[in-house]
Amino acid sequence: MIMNLTRSEKDAVQLHGAFAVICAALLAAPVQAGIGIKLLALVLLYNVSVPVLARLRGHGEWTPLWKFALVVSVFQVFPDWFLSAQLGVLVFPEDGLFKIGTVSGYMAGLWAIPFFIIGFLGLRVEARLGGRSALIAVALASLAVFGMSEMTVWMLPSWYAVNLKGMAGHVALYILVPEVVLGLSFYRAWRAAAGKSFGTAVLYGFLVMLLYLGSACFFYFLVEKIILG
Repeated sequence: MIMNLTRSEKDAVQLHGAFAVICAALLAAPVQAGIGIKLLALVLLYNVSVPVLARLRGHGEWTPLWKFALVVSVFQVFPDWFLSAQLGVLVFPEDGLFKIGTVSGYMAGLWAIPFFIIGFLGLRVEARLGGRSALIAVALASLAVFGMSEMTVWMLPSWYAVNLKGMAGHVALYILVPEVVLGLSFYRAWRAAAGKSFGTAVLYGFLVMLLYLGSACFFYFLVEKIILG
């Protein structure tokens, strides 16, 4: 039996459903603009819509989660930069937008979208079924959300993996476990940082990024150099 959704959950589903439609329409539109400009517009739209809707609808729990998601999203530029500039396994093609190092500028806010979705899902599952179930849900959602991104974004084109032996189609195998680690660490860090100062949230966000960067390097070495090398 499907549980009845709360008002907050219904609004979240409707927000993301509407955003998905807008994404499909804008990305398919024959507009004379680079894909980077389109993605930046979508990232800005999302990161304005969440706090505005939260305020209009009285969802006090949305905005702190979104703020933390945005903080971690900004930090995520560094792992993407390292993977593309140092390991040479990730490419951000020219897309008409400015770059932060080798990383397309919209990436500083793009990660906030999956982080908010995964974090919101974890909170709702935890409220209903407890912390252990929430962690399982977050792990599965991380694998699904980030895995689908790996399988599809190359078609835009946004980023894509290169110079790897371990590939399943367009999915880099080494990054799957680190992306699950990323989702879990984001959720646990948010639970620890919730209600604390902004400085504490920044510190926790920085630690999430370090854990992801470290796990990405370890699993790259394990998969590409030891198992497949």
